[in-house]
Amino acid sequence: MRVVDFRMIKQRCLILVVEDVYETRAGIDTLLKSNGYRVALASAGREAINITAPERPDLILVSGSGLPNNVLVKVGRMRKEAAVGDEVPVVVFCAHDIPEGEEVAIGGNVYLTNPDNFNQLRSLIARLLPESPHGGVANEEEEQTLEL
Repeated sequence: MRVVDFRMIKQRCLILVVEDVYETRAGIDTLLKSNGYRVALASAGREAINITAPERPDLILVSGSGLPNNVLVKVGRMRKEAAVGDEVPVVVFCAHDIPEGEEVAIGGNVYLTNPDNFNQLRSLIARLLPESPHGGVANEEEEQTLEL
């Protein structure tokens, strides 16, 4: 029998946050760390590419806007330059392009979202990170260990 501790899974998950507004970046950093994730921060695409070189993130959160095709092109360029494949989910914050509280999968493991609160973002991250038998990492309310 093997015991899986979801707190350890979360601590191993690295989320790269690419956001040019310092206050937003710092707020997301605090919220993700308080939920047990490791976080790398970047203010622009070039900085994000440099961060992904030594350690591949498990998920990338990036602010952006534009038509889905343009977003896919930008994400594709970033993935190519950073040598990060389609297996790494990319969540793009598009505050003005989709209704608040919505999320849209646009292909290539890329998601547009305009979360209206952190619980919605946490839920999306949990669905996209495959480490947990629950489809993502464990919620704080869930049992923290699982016997296999």
